[in-house]
Amino acid sequence: MNDNQATPNNLLDTTDCLEAVGVFKGWKNFLFIIVILCLLLLQASFLLVDTGCIEIDQTVVVEPAAASMDVEPAQEPVETADVKVPDVPEPVRQLIEEPNVVPESNEPVVPDEAVEPNNPAEPISKAQGNRLQRAIAWPPTELFSGITFEYLSWLIRIVNAVLILTATLFCLSMLFSLKVSMLGRLGGINHISRAFFLSLLMLILLLPWQRIFGGMVLGAMYTPGELVKWYSIENKDMFEQVLYYLRFSGYWLLVFLLLILSQIRSVRWGKAILRRLEII
Repeated sequence: MNDNQATPNNLLDTTDCLEAVGVFKGWKNFLFIIVILCLLLLQASFLLVDTGCIEIDQTVVVEPAAASMDVEPAQEPVETADVKVPDVPEPVRQLIEEPNVVPESNEPVVPDEAVEPNNPAEPISKAQGNRLQRAIAWPPTELFSGITFEYLSWLIRIVNAVLILTATLFCLSMLFSLKVSMLGRLGGINHISRAFFLSLLMLILLLPWQRIFGGMVLGAMYTPGELVKWYSIENKDMFEQVLYYLRFSGYWLLVFLLLILSQIRSVRWGKAILRRLEII
């Protein structure tokens, strides 16, 4: 009977563990909100560029030396020698001496533009056509007229820095919650273990591994340079379009779902602790 009775030391340890769990749960929820906001800002930055609301600045620098080599020297005017005109009738002589004079006629003068066929409009490239379609669609570009790509690049860099720190701390909070739950025998080990594994997988997929391994391994995070490189590819075929949206939207959606599932498992862990305390 004494074995089943809770001792004061066990109650004290359980109380201390519950206080630690309360601290970790509060920080975990706060870090979860920060990570969600950073992921939404990262995806919104991609959509602003993809829909044409913010145009990427692409300047082409032409070397002056190369440009000067392409210019052909101006040809000197050819002096025409005076040509003796034999004795011809006066109307023919007038046409020979003044070829630019058009003989008078009663027919109305038609402008050159009306005689020439309609000049076809310059062909529009595929990228310009896509930007035109996106400009007509929602959201209107006037809402983001004051935002340039330079400002957007700084926003992406700041969001990446905050996202790495908060996602790492979120995963560590899951780990410490697992340790406290095991040491205090609070219950819900199944839920908190799954939550920690999901958060660890989310962190691994989120980190920008392409900065270390090149193009062999990609992370869900991206830099402004990568966005410019992928977006500037002209005449993408169907396969490249699928890779483009999988890279910036599909990968992001996978990380987002892992984060949500990890938070749901941690909430179930808290409910399991409360149920076990009621049983005790």
